[in-house]
Amino acid sequence: MTVRATVLYDAPGPRGRRVNLLLTVATAVLTVLILAWIGWTLNNNGQLEAAKWTPFLDSQTWRTYLLPGLWGTLKSAFLSIILAMILGVLLGLGRLSELAWLRWICAVIIEFFRAIPVLLLMIFAYQLFAEYNMVPSRQLAFAAVVFALTMYNGSVVAEILRSGINSLPKGQTEAARALGMSHQQTMRTILLPQAIAAMLPALIAQMVIALKDSALGYQIGYVEVVRSGIQSASFNQNFLASLTVVAIIMILINWALTSLAQRVERQLRAGRARRNILAKVPEMPDQGIDTKDNVNVDWQAPGYVEIQNPDR
Repeated sequence: MTVRATVLYDAPGPRGRRVNLLLTVATAVLTVLILAWIGWTLNNNGQLEAAKWTPFLDSQTWRTYLLPGLWGTLKSAFLSIILAMILGVLLGLGRLSELAWLRWICAVIIEFFRAIPVLLLMIFAYQLFAEYNMVPSRQLAFAAVVFALTMYNGSVVAEILRSGINSLPKGQTEAARALGMSHQQTMRTILLPQAIAAMLPALIAQMVIALKDSALGYQIGYVEVVRSGIQSASFNQNFLASLTVVAIIMILINWALTSLAQRVERQLRAGRARRNILAKVPEMPDQGIDTKDNVNVDWQAPGYVEIQNPDR
């Protein structure tokens, strides 16, 4: 059998494969033992009893606690993500502006809000809005959560956008200037569309962070899914079950958000604008390109056959 090698590491030999197998088996056994010990401990404490989990089979639990909290999480996360994208584009383009004063203002805003923890921003915004009656009292917590998530994530998106544009080849900007295009035209029609596709994975991660950070709103009394789960646990005396259900809900939401964003990314990278983002993108499973694992073959292996140059 041919032994392959890469530029990062050499393929393990017989002894290395035996060591890897032993380590894998030992890790698997240790993991099973730890999980068994956790399950045994939880069972002895009565956390796995059916009575702890049956409240979630009652629609009243969902209508009273989980669904209102889930709506609060989705509402604040969705609005803050939209506003953060708009703010991030404006700040990112402002930091790349030809006007020095505009670059400085955008830089100060970005660095200031990136440096402040999101929870501190929420508390500050809540006190500010309440002190000066800037929003109705019933919407104080919601406005504070959206403001904090928008300012923090918008600043991060601005830096992602700036780095994405700066990573593009400089020749494109020079060619656009040679054609007589202005700075704004170059950004809008050439650089920005490419940067969005290049930075989309980082934007996906930031959207997931915004969704999870919305749970910090429970500190200022905002009704979101984590707070609702804790209230349900206090009423039913099943903290483990409630937090497990909340964790599953958050995992499913993040998975759906990531899947949707990856679908949009594939559409953008396909080189065509589709109105239906669920449409299948034609992909070639095999591009016919050898990877380094196929090219870097161990010439001392018994199965190695040297390819001779036919021109010799």
